[in-house]
Parts: sequence; structure tokens; C-alpha cells
Amino acid sequence: MRCDQFVELVTAYLEGVLDRATEQQFVEHLALCEGCDRYLEQFRTTIEALGHLPTQSLAPDARDRLLAAFRHFPATP
Repeated sequence: MRCDQFVELVTAYLEGVLDRATEQQFVEHLALCEGCDRYLEQFRTTIEALGHLPTQSLAPDARDRLLAAFRHFPATP
């Protein structure tokens, strides 16, 4: 597994929805790659710090601007 593939799968891994083979590849990559190990830890720290914020913490116009901005990014295949 390459680092870019790892990054794309972090959320699925944390949610426990990876199939067994992909999860095994993910864990093997994690054991070998110090950078991805740090990335996963940073992701967990971010979730821990921000995971409790209320859904309505953004003003509706700010939320709409953010969603519009992200619509311009192409989906990853």
C-alpha cells in the first residue's frame, strides 16, 4: 500500500468498515511507515479535539461557502 492510498482509507479504518484484506494491508503499511503513523495519530487527535463540536457551530452562510468551495475539487477515483 502506498501512502496516498493509506490517507484515503484513514476514515474508513477508524470507522471499522474496511474489508479484512484492505485492513490487513493498512495495518502492515502503518507498521512500516513512520509518516503515516504520525498522520493517523494526528487524525485521531483532531477527531478527539473537534469531535464534540455541535453541528450548528457554523453560521449557515459560512457553511454554504465552505460546501461550495469543496464542490470545485474533483472526486478521487
